[in-house]
Amino acid sequence: MSIQRFIFCFLLCVCIWLCGLIWFVSQIPTAPTADKTTTDAIIALTGGGSRVEYSLRLMAEGRGKKLFISGVHDNTLPEIMQRRATGELRARLEALPQGTIVLGHEAENTIGNAEESARWVKKENVHSIRLVTANYHMPRSLEEFHRQLPDTIIIPDPVFPDDFKLSNWWEHNESRLLILLEYHKLVASKLRHWFVSVTHGKA
Repeated sequence: MSIQRFIFCFLLCVCIWLCGLIWFVSQIPTAPTADKTTTDAIIALTGGGSRVEYSLRLMAEGRGKKLFISGVHDNTLPEIMQRRATGELRARLEALPQGTIVLGHEAENTIGNAEESARWVKKENVHSIRLVTANYHMPRSLEEFHRQLPDTIIIPDPVFPDDFKLSNWWEHNESRLLILLEYHKLVASKLRHWFVSVTHGKA
């Protein structure tokens, strides 16, 4: 390969990478969802950023009929989770029927979240969910959940961590790291799904 061709291929790859990054950033939610639909269930993915607290508030406000929290430590009980709500919200949650809030203990990553949640959704005959996770994590979460639950209505309901700055993200070390990490993980996820579809198609 000539040097000119190598440089051309390198620049082409850089352009594709940059275009993908720009597209990814455009997919990150910038505002809370305006969709107030009551879904069959709310699914919250653990991982900080007040995700659990927000999902408890949604549940107390009647945005979902059940709440499934995926990726919880083994020895954590629903009663302990409910303590993360405050005041009137906690009283509303305590008044809900037993079994309304369910904890999933098996997931260790986003793929596991989707798989664990999908098993619960199918078991509970759920047809619509409100998905709660951090805004920067939402694109990849939706990718995994749509793959696991293609026939389920999914309403993305992001939370906005204080330590993540989407505006001028390249100027903030932590935000820059999160975006680059999530972007590459999303690319890996899409490649993994493509590879699986191709290999299954040949089988």
